Amino acid sequence: MSDVETGTISTKIPARLDRLPWSGWHWMIVVGLGTVWILDGLEVTIVGNLSAQLAKPGSGLDITAAQVAGVAAALYVAGACSGALFFGWLTDRFGRKKLFIVTLIVYLVATLMTAFSFSAWWFFLFRFLTGFGIGGEYAAINSAIDELIPSRHRGRIDILINGSYWLGAAGGALLTVPLLNDLPVNIGWRVAFGLGVVLGLAILLVRRNVPESPRWLFIHGRDQEAEGIVGDIEKRVGGDLPEPAQPTTVHQRKSIGFLRIAHTMVALYPKRTVLGLSLFIGQAFLYNAITFGYAQILAMFFKIDTHTGYYFAVIAVGNFLGPLLLGPLFDTVGRIPMISATYIGSGLLLLGTAWLFAQGSLTAVTLTACWSVVLFVASAGASSAYLTVSEIFPMETRAMAIAFFFAVGTAAGGITGPLLFASLVETGVPGDTALAFAIGAAVMIVAGLVELFLGVKAERRGLEAIAPPLTSAEVSKAA
Repeated sequence: MSDVETGTISTKIPARLDRLPWSGWHWMIVVGLGTVWILDGLEVTIVGNLSAQLAKPGSGLDITAAQVAGVAAALYVAGACSGALFFGWLTDRFGRKKLFIVTLIVYLVATLMTAFSFSAWWFFLFRFLTGFGIGGEYAAINSAIDELIPSRHRGRIDILINGSYWLGAAGGALLTVPLLNDLPVNIGWRVAFGLGVVLGLAILLVRRNVPESPRWLFIHGRDQEAEGIVGDIEKRVGGDLPEPAQPTTVHQRKSIGFLRIAHTMVALYPKRTVLGLSLFIGQAFLYNAITFGYAQILAMFFKIDTHTGYYFAVIAVGNFLGPLLLGPLFDTVGRIPMISATYIGSGLLLLGTAWLFAQGSLTAVTLTACWSVVLFVASAGASSAYLTVSEIFPMETRAMAIAFFFAVGTAAGGITGPLLFASLVETGVPGDTALAFAIGAAVMIVAGLVELFLGVKAERRGLEAIAPPLTSAEVSKAA
């Protein structure tokens, strides 16, 4: 039964995990869990670049390019939102490992079935289910990574992993060029989806070796298992380890009631909830202001309707370099200055791009260069949104918090954003497209200002110090 105490334990497991030096074992965690973002980037970009191919006669599908970019894309977003919420709840209830295995299997099966699509309804169904699996991955993976990575490395690793989405996006953009030009029309798009399955199977083989979160185990009354896992990790890492810090005392429970989880976000941490919503919605609007319909912008204003994958690959590289190069500063300079700077800075850069575009001062190359600079800064900020919501809420609500903010942000960016920006871009008036840029920039800047006032100093701090578990003795007394 939910919220029924099963015992009390005083443990140093969190402190023992945080004191570990970086090692090959941690790289195994990064590869096994973090590379799923490459899959997401690969998926989204491949579909975006395959829309014209799928609509051609002889593709094997009776579908239009508008249906691929519209209905199929919306169903993928809807699947990601619902999958995040569904699997996020299960992750907090049944553990990280069970769910990050299940969600990857859902993704693999759905993607494989997409490759064998024979009609539009089949394609739509499995695009939804692919998104369902990917959405669940976000909740299960981010919570597991944060609970296994030492606190002094958590910021840069989280940001780099979330930014790796753009490695998949760049790869997807480049892969579609030979697949579309060198293979038969009914084969190329199927091979593209098949490549996602191959990469996913490789990740699954590594992921089998990733343990359950010891933090989740000891809170749910399985402290002996937690002790065994941490002891094994310490043996693998080796070396002289410093004495761990003070222990954490918790009242163990088999599960945490949903009402208590909701109460935590709304009543116990209302400012942090506002912060999380602001960061997610801000980055969602900025990205849709730029990336949604980028091919349409290139075709409409610069008469470029072939090899758009090359342009997108350049943007994707800029997106990845931002988290790679700026990520370490989130652990050294600090969360608040870096998050606010990347949000406000990228917003101001996009406003400048909007002004140049409206003046007719940009070419396809210089516009792509401007986008790359904007997204170099914005990508580190967007990745920090996932980092923020995964570390500022108690462990029992972590996966559900990630799922909630991901779902709201994705819905705002993936539904409201495209509807608004598409209507502005399709007029063919440069000033209207510049307005789309400006709206995305303004929402991003507002989110950066919210961070300045409500941000949490989480750098190099243990998760339990940022947000004590709901089952901790101190919180239980206060409640």
